[in-house]
Amino acid sequence: MRYISTRGDQTERTFSEILLEGLAPDGGLYVPTHYPRVDGGTLAKWRTLPYPELALEILCLYVDDIPRDDLRTIVYRTYTSDIFGSPEIAPLQRLDASVSLLKLSNGPTLAFKDIAMQLLGNLFEYELERRGEVLNILGATSGDTGSAAEYAMRGKKGIRVFMLSPHGRMSVFQQAQMFSLQDRNIHNIAIEGVFDDCQDIVKAMSKDLETKRRLRIGTVNSINWARLPAQVVYYFWGYFQATHDNQERVSFAVPSGNFGNICAAHIARMMGLPVEHLVLATNENDVLHDFFCSGEYRVRKSHETFETSSPSMDISKASNFERFLFDALDRDAMRTHLLFADELTKAGRFCVTPKEYAHIATFGFVSGKSTHADRLATIHDTWMQYSLIIDPHTADGLKVGREKVLPGVRTIALETALPAKFPDTIREAINRDPDRPTSLAGLDYLPMRSVFMPARVDNVKNYLVSHCNDRAL
Repeated sequence: MRYISTRGDQTERTFSEILLEGLAPDGGLYVPTHYPRVDGGTLAKWRTLPYPELALEILCLYVDDIPRDDLRTIVYRTYTSDIFGSPEIAPLQRLDASVSLLKLSNGPTLAFKDIAMQLLGNLFEYELERRGEVLNILGATSGDTGSAAEYAMRGKKGIRVFMLSPHGRMSVFQQAQMFSLQDRNIHNIAIEGVFDDCQDIVKAMSKDLETKRRLRIGTVNSINWARLPAQVVYYFWGYFQATHDNQERVSFAVPSGNFGNICAAHIARMMGLPVEHLVLATNENDVLHDFFCSGEYRVRKSHETFETSSPSMDISKASNFERFLFDALDRDAMRTHLLFADELTKAGRFCVTPKEYAHIATFGFVSGKSTHADRLATIHDTWMQYSLIIDPHTADGLKVGREKVLPGVRTIALETALPAKFPDTIREAINRDPDRPTSLAGLDYLPMRSVFMPARVDNVKNYLVSHCNDRAL
């Protein structure tokens, strides 16, 4: 398997070559030269596998330059009951005759990001040791990526993490998860602005090849391809748990801000997973919903990005959307470059043609929007009907997913975080506090460590320069 850029650089690279890279040199995102197709016999075999073995089978389709035995060791070290709370890793809970909930948030930071990030941390450590190198990870978070990355990378040999987050825009719990870490290799940088400002800085530094190589900068955000095949696994896993045979079709309802999670669902569908609809749910920051309704993609400026009660989705520039559109434009790199590097950069928007829009409709996406009032109602109704407390992001996905249910097609809604991370919204919805794992009791009262900066690339670059010589690793 080899990888190319969405923007035209046709240099074919191996998985290990792109693992530590982030963006491609031309500013595009890495994608495989093709998606492996899975036939009925393979689906039947995979249906019987435990989660780690299924992960190994899928990852081996995309990773052919790490010996299988080594990859097996990495996978089995990652997906354990000790880390994820049960051997199922991602248990499925049936809610009613039409809808099930795929529980993805039992990892160390109580968010679905752990499933890919724990693997990424182990892959990074393996590859850096193999090369005898160090890596300075520069990332941006709207809430969950940051803590998942830091918990996966803390104490890892040869790795430093520099995580940008929007100052005052995360929940108190999310912020405490990150800022309470005292590990020498973890650096939290609170940026004056919104998530998109943080993400813009990461992308700008990734495009500066001289700085990127001199400072050995890599990324853990969903622009890093390695996260996606790890997420593809739980779509196959969820399908197998929800169905009796491989003739059945399902729909997945996915709350989406940066398009990474639902991009993995798109890849699973491209591989041959029997998926009817990919239901994309946004909050009030509905850039993606607007696109699927109109064919126009218009990013919002910082002051236009709403601060909502599902803060991890307060995003107006969806990085992984470029990967999907590259596929939907029949992998036309020149057209993708024109839309994302030219029109979007200059005008802040682009429109696909009517013919392109009609073709995009064949990829199974439907979309909807959820508001604060919708979240409260969905959390309340889920509690009353099933004695189950869900977080606000999961509520966005469940609300829109129920609106798009098709007769005879089970909808699998993706849980993306545990409610303990958002107690204020839970309290408003059902007048009680969510349970908090005992391992995180007292988190809010721990000493916090972070630095504050304006949203300027030079400030972040100077900080990295001054801290990349730390010899403690």
